[in-house]
Amino acid sequence: MPISQADLRNEARRAGAQTVIAKRAGQRTAFLCHSHHDRELALGLQSILRQQGLDLYIDWQDSTMPPEPNAETANKLRQRIMACEWFLFLATGNSMASRWCPWELGYADGKMPHEKIAIVPTRDGQTTHGNEYLQLYRRIEVDNVGGLGIFNPNTTTGYKVSSI
Repeated sequence: MPISQADLRNEARRAGAQTVIAKRAGQRTAFLCHSHHDRELALGLQSILRQQGLDLYIDWQDSTMPPEPNAETANKLRQRIMACEWFLFLATGNSMASRWCPWELGYADGKMPHEKIAIVPTRDGQTTHGNEYLQLYRRIEVDNVGGLGIFNPNTTTGYKVSSI
């Protein structure tokens, strides 16, 4: 089941009141592709995945990124995508309409093994975002016991995100 945007917002608010969890040595990493309009959702997902042992790189948390997007931004994004083990696409109405998000996904698609790319479909009320990609890539969704699972395309069985 797609992740509720309300749940991501709630997690971002809950996590914002707590101390930031430091990255552990050897922790798995993922590049988070998302719209900057979805900062709160990105923070909620970052908190949830950190609890499961996955550290998310979020570009606007990187002080070395240029303040305005330019060619240097693109080069740094390419480097960061390749430095991470996973590429995650946070699917929302904003990311689906973004000019940068499809570019980042296309870059990852051409450079990374497909089994290391996953869509994070979300739902806001009645609308589910990300369906366009679900037959191409793995997806991270709420599993049947309320945790997060990773599923191959066109399947309903998967495994816990904490085991990737």
